[in-house]
Amino acid sequence: MSAKTEARRLVEQSRDSLVALSEAIHDDPELCFEEHHASERVAEALTRSGFEVELGICGLSTALRGRVGSGPLSLVICAEYDALPGVGHACGHNLIAASAVGAGMALAPIADDLGLSVTVLGTPAEEGGGGKILLLERGAFDGAHAAMMVHPWPQDRLGARCLAVDHFEVRYTGREAHASAAPERGINAGDAMVVAQVAIGLIRQHLRRGDQVHGVVESGGQAPNIIPREAFGRWMVRAENLEALAVLRPRIDHCFEAGSLATGAKLEMRNLSPTYSQFVPDAALLSAWKLNAEDLGRRYGADASGEELPTISTDMANVSLALPSIHPMVGLDSKGSVNHQPEFAAACVGPSAERAMIDGAIAMAWCAVDAGTDPDLREHLYSVST
Repeated sequence: MSAKTEARRLVEQSRDSLVALSEAIHDDPELCFEEHHASERVAEALTRSGFEVELGICGLSTALRGRVGSGPLSLVICAEYDALPGVGHACGHNLIAASAVGAGMALAPIADDLGLSVTVLGTPAEEGGGGKILLLERGAFDGAHAAMMVHPWPQDRLGARCLAVDHFEVRYTGREAHASAAPERGINAGDAMVVAQVAIGLIRQHLRRGDQVHGVVESGGQAPNIIPREAFGRWMVRAENLEALAVLRPRIDHCFEAGSLATGAKLEMRNLSPTYSQFVPDAALLSAWKLNAEDLGRRYGADASGEELPTISTDMANVSLALPSIHPMVGLDSKGSVNHQPEFAAACVGPSAERAMIDGAIAMAWCAVDAGTDPDLREHLYSVST
């Protein structure tokens, strides 16, 4: 029996447990850095499959590392499992986690025969916390020759247009006063936020293609007859790459400073995560993915026809600048919805979602088999990662 045949058999044999893992994570959505149940479930599944598992690695309580095999070529498979506020698993991270576990299960019995060391890395807080960046900085990817993961999407795509992004919090502090009897004694923090939003709206005409600014105001006052003492919100600034982001971010900061200057409210800005970079996929590893996914029935007509790439940001991008990496999209029947909609969360369970998860697991396992058996790919990964 070939290694690929065995890997596929092992994934399909574990279908019920992988579906149960995916559904358990989906039914219990946890936000960034709070994914305690999800990380424990992933750790338990890997332990049952023979992995040596460590929870709470690199100073992150919901990060984990499962290791199997002792070969010289080291591969990392990334599992995400954080949810979104208000819409749960509307980005399908439950499927990402189960696919990573499934690929690990398939490789565990054959890793040594392929000359591989396999790590399934549980990476918290992709949705705005930069968990992979923290893990990268703290050594979790040290010694690895390649990293991979899959991501649910409404259609099969080989990748995405991945923008660099800053996540940050803005907070204005003013002074309360009676809005009718003594408004002159107040400093209106809500007005400061409005000034900043107007400035951002006006500056958009002058932004370069690919630049994006968006955010939410989480609080702007408590009652209409009280001058708001505090206003705060969360914002994201995106650009084509780190260099473009370094140009854009100060211009947006000036808009928030204008709100403070105009109203007298004190401004505080705090980064919520490390900066996410642009993504550079490894062409050789992505080519292996494409062939393997097509063998499973996946089709990449949108890529072949030159259809515009979806626009995303991910902390996996920073990993791609450090070692060969891929982040392909696995399509599921989303019934017309897109990621980050409640309808997409609903689509991340059920037969189509299960097929996407299983195909993702098999295709990643097959890519690992290729890395172990194809001399050209193996040598490429060695040379590029060093």
